Amino acid sequence: MKRHPVTQEGEIPPGGRKLVSVGSVEIGLFNVGGEVRAYRNACPHAGGPVCLGRISGTSLPSKVYEYIYGMEGRILRCPWHGWEFDLGTGVHIADPETRLKEVPVEAGGLERFPLERTDGTLYVLLPG
Repeated sequence: MKRHPVTQEGEIPPGGRKLVSVGSVEIGLFNVGGEVRAYRNACPHAGGPVCLGRISGTSLPSKVYEYIYGMEGRILRCPWHGWEFDLGTGVHIADPETRLKEVPVEAGGLERFPLERTDGTLYVLLPG
């Protein structure tokens, strides 16, 4: 794995995001509850720029005619077709088999890249 500096610690506030390019790879960095997560900016559904999507909450499972809203600030919604992902776990809200994936990459999902901290700088780790 090769280290690439992408941001300074504290630069992305809780609930915030930053898009960076490392070579030809576009990556979205998200501060989820104080922990920064890194995902490839490509939705598994149609390749849309998922990291540009709205960050919000979603409707939670509930009884008929009962509407419960939750997970505020943890849901990333793809701007093309509305697919929703939990930024904390990487799981697609409607289909747990579709998820944001950590390196090594498996086909059919968004990639999550590991991050490393050294002397206040965050590095994304990419293969090669």
